[in-house]
Amino acid sequence: MTASATAFLWRRLDTAGAEHAICTERVGLRARGTMLAATPVPYVCRYEILTDESWATTRCEVTVEGAGFLRAVRLERAAGRWRVTANEQGNLDATLRAAGHARVDQPGCEDPGTLSTALDVDLSGCALTNTLPIRRLGLLDEIHAPGEQTGLTGGGSRPVGIRHSVDVAWVLVPSLEVIVSTQTYQAAGEGIVHFTSGSFSADVRVDERGYVRHYPGLADRA
Repeated sequence: MTASATAFLWRRLDTAGAEHAICTERVGLRARGTMLAATPVPYVCRYEILTDESWATTRCEVTVEGAGFLRAVRLERAAGRWRVTANEQGNLDATLRAAGHARVDQPGCEDPGTLSTALDVDLSGCALTNTLPIRRLGLLDEIHAPGEQTGLTGGGSRPVGIRHSVDVAWVLVPSLEVIVSTQTYQAAGEGIVHFTSGSFSADVRVDERGYVRHYPGLADRA
């Protein structure tokens, strides 16, 4: 039996841009997407992500193209190890400098061993990749539970679940540099997951399958 595909479209809130993704859930997830953004320089980013049955990422391919540059990176995870390959045509740094921006690092990861604790990938500016740890951690029931099922915090009115800390292979767009990043996901009930990364935090609203509806300051789903 062939699994049906679902298409999503998000409007960027932090810059002129959008994201379109086609997702198929059969044994885990297969997703193909395109992101368009105007900053720091206009670019188009195309990605393909594949997970195993637990929703842990096994492969991620990303390309970014703009005026005067084309970068690509491929991440593959097997037997607890990541393999990262990357290449560049043209010169992204020259394009950035011409637009008054600082240079960026080369695509890829010099030491893939630093990613050893990561089971998920995250693309900067991408609404879809938030779904990966939500599904892998099994947070859907907690996220959509009414308040009385998850308890209340410190006299407040917001229900919360367990705070999960995860390491991700974070792909910076448009540079495609890959670094390890620690993030936390915490179910807050009523379709909301509380997300933190460093000093940044957001209450992200998701649907019944864990796909983003509204990410404050980043994306709104059409």
